[in-house]
Amino acid sequence: MPEYKYRAQDSKGKIVKGKAEAIDESDLQKRFHDMGMLLLDVSPVVKQIALKPLKKMQLADFCRQLGTLTKAGVTLVKALEIVANDESLSDYEKQLYIKLRDRIVQGVALSNVMTELDPAFPPLLIFMIKAAETSGTFDTTCLRLADQYTRDAQLEQTAKNSLTYPKILGVLIVIVLLILFGYVLPQFEDIFSTLPELPLPTRILMGISNFVATKWYVLGIIIVLVIVFGKMITKMPIVKYNIDKIKTKGMWGKLTKVIYSARFARTMSSLYSSGIPIYSCVQIARNTIGNSYIEAQFDEVEAKVLGGSNVSAAIQDVDGFVQKLPATIKVGEETGMLGPMLESVANDLDFYAQQALIRLTSYIEPVMIVVMAAMVGFIMIAIIQPIYQSYSTIGAGT
Repeated sequence: MPEYKYRAQDSKGKIVKGKAEAIDESDLQKRFHDMGMLLLDVSPVVKQIALKPLKKMQLADFCRQLGTLTKAGVTLVKALEIVANDESLSDYEKQLYIKLRDRIVQGVALSNVMTELDPAFPPLLIFMIKAAETSGTFDTTCLRLADQYTRDAQLEQTAKNSLTYPKILGVLIVIVLLILFGYVLPQFEDIFSTLPELPLPTRILMGISNFVATKWYVLGIIIVLVIVFGKMITKMPIVKYNIDKIKTKGMWGKLTKVIYSARFARTMSSLYSSGIPIYSCVQIARNTIGNSYIEAQFDEVEAKVLGGSNVSAAIQDVDGFVQKLPATIKVGEETGMLGPMLESVANDLDFYAQQALIRLTSYIEPVMIVVMAAMVGFIMIAIIQPIYQSYSTIGAGT
């Protein structure tokens, strides 16, 4: 229940201050009246929490539980209380859901409370909840959102799982190189110092080895600075825009276009099926694509839709979507089945994206192994070459 700060006066005229939980202010007023006390002042306790966006799977679980409970006839306040008491939740989630419940008890709509708690809840969720509150389809909308966020989370997890082995292999390459440059190669320094002249690969290798062995802290500082300044630079709008543009090009771009197209189609499907006007659907879906280069092109798309153009015609020239997307939307517009067609193409593109991620990983792994073998081979050649030359010189002298 919500917590209130109060100031009351007892029968002897003594002022009492404190905090108490109650359903609402009227309930607290009645409680003090029954105790023979006069409630002078009362205000809700505002618990400050550091707000951060919920993850996709957290949103999926939240929407699924709300949809299931409200569909079974449980009130929204009681449903939020049940959700908040789930033992598997983090402290942040519990505080967030309790905050939702407390504000709803005070008469605030769920969509408005979610807006107040920005950026905990994404715009898509807020707009769809707001539409559901108006249309009376709250439980259905929550379950649809749960399905969407589950699919998004599964795709993200597939991407992470696919890149796990390449990441491990990359770390092993770095560790092997550090051991070779920092420990193994310095062992050959005394041998190489007796030779009159070293081949160029060996001189390069020994220079790197000496730097790593004696100036390792400089290397550490450089790496930290690159990471820090790299993050700062990539957050600049113009830099982020160009990086996002590069993401849509080349072999990797084929995959990202599928992911962005599927994300747009699924968002449009959820919004349109909830009864939101098509122009508002485009406006909201624009902010869920996750690529600033594609999103920047939606100024023209929105203008075309506002002017009466079909969505399929408006997104036809968007650089970053696969051509299957506008073609499928056009079929949906012509047949009056836009919602189902959007959902269908989103499912197809999600499946294709998962398969493409698996194929891409199968290409990355052998490439990294070849790179690692080439580096180790270069090091071995640089070490063996001067030793072989010295033996040849000794043999020739003999």
